[in-house]
Amino acid sequence: MNDLVRQHTALDDSDLEWLHLLVSEWQLLSDLSFADLVLWVPTSDGTRYVSVAQMRPNTGPTSYQDDMVGHLVPRGRRPMLDAALDEGRIVREGDPEWREEVPVRVESIPVRRESRVLGVIARNTNLLTVRTPSRLELTYLQSASDLAQMIAAGAFPFPNQQVDMDASPRAGDGLIRLDADGVVQYASPNALSAYHRLGLAADLVGHDLGRTTAELAPVRGPVDEALVKLASGWAPREFEVEGGDGVIQLRAIPLKPKGLHIGSLVLLRDVTELRRRERELITKDATIREIHHRVKNNLQTVAALLRLQARRMDSAQGREALNEAVRRVGSIAIVHETLSQNLDERVEFDDIADRVLAMVAEISPGKVTGRRTGRFGILEAEVATPLSMVLTEVLQNALEHGFGPGVQGTVEVSAVRSGSGEESRLTVVVQDDGRGLPEGFDPQRAGNLGLQIVRTLVEGELGGTFDMVPAPERGTRVVLDFPVRAEKQKH
Repeated sequence: MNDLVRQHTALDDSDLEWLHLLVSEWQLLSDLSFADLVLWVPTSDGTRYVSVAQMRPNTGPTSYQDDMVGHLVPRGRRPMLDAALDEGRIVREGDPEWREEVPVRVESIPVRRESRVLGVIARNTNLLTVRTPSRLELTYLQSASDLAQMIAAGAFPFPNQQVDMDASPRAGDGLIRLDADGVVQYASPNALSAYHRLGLAADLVGHDLGRTTAELAPVRGPVDEALVKLASGWAPREFEVEGGDGVIQLRAIPLKPKGLHIGSLVLLRDVTELRRRERELITKDATIREIHHRVKNNLQTVAALLRLQARRMDSAQGREALNEAVRRVGSIAIVHETLSQNLDERVEFDDIADRVLAMVAEISPGKVTGRRTGRFGILEAEVATPLSMVLTEVLQNALEHGFGPGVQGTVEVSAVRSGSGEESRLTVVVQDDGRGLPEGFDPQRAGNLGLQIVRTLVEGELGGTFDMVPAPERGTRVVLDFPVRAEKQKH
């Protein structure tokens, strides 16, 4: 719609915003009218109309099998459009049109914003299935007529009331028509069923909807008075009411077809099961976070016990082995701590990498500076846990074997994401400027426990490759490469 309006018409951005607001609401008009809607806007030179939007009803057969958006019609070909645009009134005169042997009643509704008519809505009703209307259908049609008059007067849609049509109740979900005093004139079967679920034992017709709704809600006091006003339909609002065994979502639409408040439409939907599932998900998320928190606490307890045991050992080799175990357990605990703070099973690994780097640097025999470049990004938990252990082992190996006591140096961790989707990969390089690898060293056959852990995790858990080679100038370069899932937006 933006492109068509800017290409063919003289409307400014504020006019376009009004049309967007109208289009976000007009599914309601289409459903209440049992009719297709096409929005026509005059071109800049005033010689033609361009159709910029179209809506089909959910409550009846369509009048247009084809998409009308983008069609251009010369002025004069459709006199009802001309009359509605020029005179600023709803035009219903004229005989039905025949389209592919289907009679269609056409009406034109001017779209007014303040003092100007921006365009015309052509309302097209398929008459092939016309029959004696029921009370529900009569209420729909009367409400559609009131909304059409409000559109022609510039009173609908409501400014600053953008509606999410995917979440907002629709006419078919449940509809209540109120008079000017907030008394129910008509309630659709779906609406009545929703109120029965709240605990209503009687009929709604003839009752004050605001007070009836407030009596069904469990909360009293100031909230009770506010609920009475909301459910009475005096202002355009959306709200929810919970009572009995149900939760219903309501949307109030004041009706002022000639500038005077004659009543209201209240659309409502039973969202009991939706809210129940949301609560279950919240409970599940909270449980998962609590589990990660407890795992982190248990791992920290294990690390503390190992540290205590190491202090009591006389063997230096035994103490060092236990201290290595402490660092391995600690790296896993960092991941679980991060997961305990998230609502999903994904973590921002850059923070974990920085913490692992700081943890391992504490045991450096020399004065070694650690730094990180590049971004690991968001990783799934099943990737983050083994990667944190691999990073711990590689950094620990670099600090222990690359630098002697009192030696200064640098260890740099760099991360590069490449590809997208199923082809996304992460390449991690850990490079130091220490003493380098011993002659004839083969990382694929080296037997120390740390490198065995790295090989097992990289090849088995991460499905990637691991290599350790001399750095270009001095020191050692470790390269890890493995596939990862592409980052997803957090909701």
